[in-house]
Amino acid sequence: MTSIRDLLGDSLAVGERFCLTLEERDGVLVAEHPRDSSPLDIAVVEGVDHLEDRPPTEPVAVELLGRIVDGRIAGRVTSAECESESS
Repeated sequence: MTSIRDLLGDSLAVGERFCLTLEERDGVLVAEHPRDSSPLDIAVVEGVDHLEDRPPTEPVAVELLGRIVDGRIAGRVTSAECESESS
């Protein structure tokens, strides 16, 4: 049986990595969620020490975490550069 938690996890793409453009809003690095089905944007709260600039001028690789921060899904920078297989 599929639970609401499973459906929400799928639409939020928890555990997946994306190549995202970040901007700073109220002191938090944020990005639009790459999936149209997601009800939440992304707050990048971990791994920001990998970044030289805040916000970075180029897209970065971000992994989505399974928690909510400031009404957004939390994310972590996994690389300051995007790989070709990132979305």
